[in-house]
Amino acid sequence: MAPTLYGIRNCDTVKKARAWLEAQGIAYTFHDYKTQGIAPEVLAGWAQRVGWQRLLNRAGTTFRKLPPERTADLDTERALALMAEQPSLIRRPVLVSGEVLEIGFDPARYAAIFGR
Repeated sequence: MAPTLYGIRNCDTVKKARAWLEAQGIAYTFHDYKTQGIAPEVLAGWAQRVGWQRLLNRAGTTFRKLPPERTADLDTERALALMAEQPSLIRRPVLVSGEVLEIGFDPARYAAIFGR
């Protein structure tokens, strides 16, 4: 089964990850969660594996624009609800390949995952 790369088409880091995969000749499926959304159960599964704190992009403009009452005292349930409501809050890209769940893009990590 081909890996799936989750992200937002216009994100620079996602573009780098896609370019790396294509340069390596690795077929993959791209899931743009800005236009396609993301299933709550998928987010919950990722959070269970890596923690919601690692998934939540606190550095981005979307997070910084949220009113403080929406971002104060976050817990798993509230953080996942925010990310499902506004997928731009999910750190990008998310690579799912078999049992591998990689958050962010690092060429060395991708090379290790794909044996390149």
